[in-house]
Amino acid sequence: MEKRSVILEDLFETKSVTSPVLAPNQKEAVFLVTQVNKEDNDYRSAIHHIDLQTNDVTQWTFGKQQVSAPKWSADGKMLAFLSDRTEKNQLYVMQAAGGEARQLTDCKNGVDSFEWSPCGQKIWFSGRVKTGETFASTEEEKDELPQPVRVTKMNYKTDGIGVLPQEEFSQIGFIDIATNSVSNFTTAPFDHSLEAVSHDGQQLVISVNRNENVDYDFSLPLLIVDIESREETLLADEQGFFGDVHFSKDDRYIAYVGSDLTYKNFTQPDVFIYDQSNGSTMNLTAGIDAPVGDHAAADHLQQASAPGVVWTDDEQLYFQLSVMGDVRLYAATLDGAMYPATGEDEHVHGYDVAANGEFALIAVSTATNPGELYKQTIATGERQVLTSFNENWLKKVQPVEPQAVQFTNNGEDVHGWLLKPADYEEGKQYPLILEIHGGPHVMFGHTYYHELQVLAGSGYGVLYMNPRGSHGYSQAHVDGVRGDYGGGDYEDLMAGVDAVLANEKWIDETRLGVAGGSYGGFMTNWIVGRTNRFKAAVTQRSISNWISFFGVSDIGYFFTDWQLDADMNDPEKLWKHSPLKYAGNIETPLLILHSEKDFRCPIEQAEQLYITLKSLGKETEFVRFPESDHNLSRTGKPNLRVARLEEIIGWFERYL
Repeated sequence: MEKRSVILEDLFETKSVTSPVLAPNQKEAVFLVTQVNKEDNDYRSAIHHIDLQTNDVTQWTFGKQQVSAPKWSADGKMLAFLSDRTEKNQLYVMQAAGGEARQLTDCKNGVDSFEWSPCGQKIWFSGRVKTGETFASTEEEKDELPQPVRVTKMNYKTDGIGVLPQEEFSQIGFIDIATNSVSNFTTAPFDHSLEAVSHDGQQLVISVNRNENVDYDFSLPLLIVDIESREETLLADEQGFFGDVHFSKDDRYIAYVGSDLTYKNFTQPDVFIYDQSNGSTMNLTAGIDAPVGDHAAADHLQQASAPGVVWTDDEQLYFQLSVMGDVRLYAATLDGAMYPATGEDEHVHGYDVAANGEFALIAVSTATNPGELYKQTIATGERQVLTSFNENWLKKVQPVEPQAVQFTNNGEDVHGWLLKPADYEEGKQYPLILEIHGGPHVMFGHTYYHELQVLAGSGYGVLYMNPRGSHGYSQAHVDGVRGDYGGGDYEDLMAGVDAVLANEKWIDETRLGVAGGSYGGFMTNWIVGRTNRFKAAVTQRSISNWISFFGVSDIGYFFTDWQLDADMNDPEKLWKHSPLKYAGNIETPLLILHSEKDFRCPIEQAEQLYITLKSLGKETEFVRFPESDHNLSRTGKPNLRVARLEEIIGWFERYL
């Protein structure tokens, strides 16, 4: 049977296989499978179980809901997970031997995270609680008239949620599984995060900043708390982002992942090890010039999560590392030895490692495979495919294999990929679209990307690169855009276009397009204000005016300074880097796409650009997406994700 190319409707055909978790007996595991549901315009996920001795796969949960964060009890007899069966995420538990899941919590604002107590009789969890109330409060919400919201902090809203309740804080509680009785462990009016529970059940690691004014305080101290005495030991306290905490098997060592603000939010994350026996801390990955964690941009994966670190019995550690477009599993020992445990040209987006270190369960995607679950022997690298959820789809569809692109621009090595049109024929010429990722501190990589494949399937070549500012290459590379938005990064992108035009004669240089979202939207706006070489452009969830962005974005008041080295004390520099300033130069037909509930890059950024261009008589259109936030292209309502891609394809069809 002749295979076809990827089409827009394949959004509903592929499945996302994620989040493997080994059982304590190491002979079985659970994982998540998520699919976009067209009929009900939502996402469906279910827990699946695999017997690692027979490789039999069984679906354990059913229904129209999403589930997440499956975790085994220490004895392996129960499985707890989160589900939105009752609209908000609540905590559920089910017997591994079979039977219906039982709802444990009924928290007003749902449950954010949880960890088993090793005794198996108690589960620790966190969620938001109104000041003066507890998790056990049962007073029903009453229909009330809308009330004004008094704002006293700069960090008062967030994308995906909106304006934050001013009298609610994240608290930590625990529930007795036998009686369903819920108790609060914290009640102070600060946000508490549950990070880890020790294997002996005597300690928690929590994070909390108890300072009154945290507008410019980006510390979130990690504390080791003795559960019985409530005595606290400071684990880490510095400006930056730290979390993903995991105790070693004997509880002596505590690993955590994070980054300080040496390079603001450009700083590459590392793995840190705290020794409880002497209070010392070391940076385990200081010698690796690459970021710990998964920094790959992708639009296919749903419910993908991975532990920051996994310990084995002999005190080896495993973690993800993002390098040159790969997300690989790495192993390390406490004496500093380090080696890759998985190969190149793939995206390991989920993993767990056997306690004895003999094998790993890994969820892997590649540029031409949406992903499956594998068992890999650590010592030999031998790999066994455990699932086949996308097998039938791949029997009828042939994604385009990307070819690597690498060039040097002013001494800077830049890496990327090129997709030929799916219908490519030697001797013909085709249009090319330059796609620019967001962030800017993420990376394009070796993972299945639906949008890129749809464009290739629609007859376009697609060039996607990791210019300076992208993760995965070096600290210097990711820091190379700071204070220089639209400088070296713009030059990298243009040099990449020049490189493929010089080497690929099938590209029609009179039919070039450019598109991107978030930072990629900023860069699209910047590019069309700098050059007319592109004949069509699509900007999405973009930044056009750094002056107004400072005050309207949920992160604008600090992100602007971190990215541009300027704030409202230097409006001239903010305006210099604002694409809106150069709107009069734009001759490229520009389609503007934006979500109405985007609090990260608010829609006024698009409105300013659109009205300005229309007033100048430019060729432009503006499409607004209701009930959508900054993540429309990844987790938005499926019908609007389809509409968005139709708009992009339609615009390029019109002008290319």
